[in-house]
Amino acid sequence: MMDSVKNAGENISRRLSRTWDHISDGWRELVHHGSDALTHFVHRKGEEDKRQASTASMPAFPHWSILAGDMEETDKEIVVRIEVPGMEKKDFEIGIEGNMLSLRGEKRFERDTNDSRYHVMERAYGVFQRTLPLPADVDADKAGADYKNGVLTVRLPKLNVEKGRTISIS
Repeated sequence: MMDSVKNAGENISRRLSRTWDHISDGWRELVHHGSDALTHFVHRKGEEDKRQASTASMPAFPHWSILAGDMEETDKEIVVRIEVPGMEKKDFEIGIEGNMLSLRGEKRFERDTNDSRYHVMERAYGVFQRTLPLPADVDADKAGADYKNGVLTVRLPKLNVEKGRTISIS
């Protein structure tokens, strides 16, 4: 009997250790890959007051959220994709200054009814800005963007894209 209790305790200890390792790995990966994507959302004073006046049953909006993205480079262009669900095209402002891409926008809180109660509120709302350093100089005049299925895609043609050439010896 004593051996089975000891074995059960060791088994629980091993499982807890493995669980802690998985949590630690996940946290390290989130911090390593997500720290640049962590974005601050600023609430406008009037909207926050309106929301609080409409109902006392809502938790406070989160002020931080992840705007996850990818940046891909080819010989001719840089393509940036950022996940920003729940917005409209008109809610974005995209700028390029030097080798920095700036994404600014506003995610608005909309509520269908005031006679409900929120139990979880994890999405952030408000004005945000995210700036990404670009790995090469781009032609801002030829840049383009589209927004589909909650993903903003910005295509930035590179400057001075020249293919190599062969030089003949005379």
